[in-house]
Amino acid sequence: MTRPLILASKSQARVAMMSNAGLAFETAPADVCEASLKAARLAEHASPAVIAADLADAKAIAVSSRYPEALVIGADQTLDLEGRLFDKPADLTEARAQLLTLRGRSHRLHAAVSLASGGRVVWRTLDTATLHVRGFSDAFLATYLAAEADEIIHCVGAYRLEGPGAQLFERIEGDYFTILGLPLLSVLEALRSMGDISS
Repeated sequence: MTRPLILASKSQARVAMMSNAGLAFETAPADVCEASLKAARLAEHASPAVIAADLADAKAIAVSSRYPEALVIGADQTLDLEGRLFDKPADLTEARAQLLTLRGRSHRLHAAVSLASGGRVVWRTLDTATLHVRGFSDAFLATYLAAEADEIIHCVGAYRLEGPGAQLFERIEGDYFTILGLPLLSVLEALRSMGDISS
């Protein structure tokens, strides 16, 4: 690499994806008030996809301003159920309510990525996947919540597709990496085109 690569995220899923892809990088969480940004954009009737893109920009710029010599990856993901934005559940009660709302319905995950250098965004992308939740039973939900309690309160929609949450779905349409929160192949292509990783 010609310059340091920084992931502006503490997401274990994003860290694992980039590590598994063989990238050398550091992590530096962004000092961004996501709740305030979301509230402001929702007041302007912004879509969940636009909000994901705005959050990715904000995170990338915040960290890039602190490390101007680096290339910073900012990423965010929103869950969109017929235009309604879902946040990470605050607790298991909220997780259960979210999953009951999603049960038997289709929703979209929007994963946005922004690359920033010198405090400004130099590249961005947004990808969307559609997930179809099966009509799971109350008994399954209780077992699932008990098994995944410590993990799902950190996940939008209260599920991890890379874990037992895969059992919640009957079908998915879209890129697997996008569902995990980072359109990895697009990011790798951007890094190659910029000369930050070998082509």
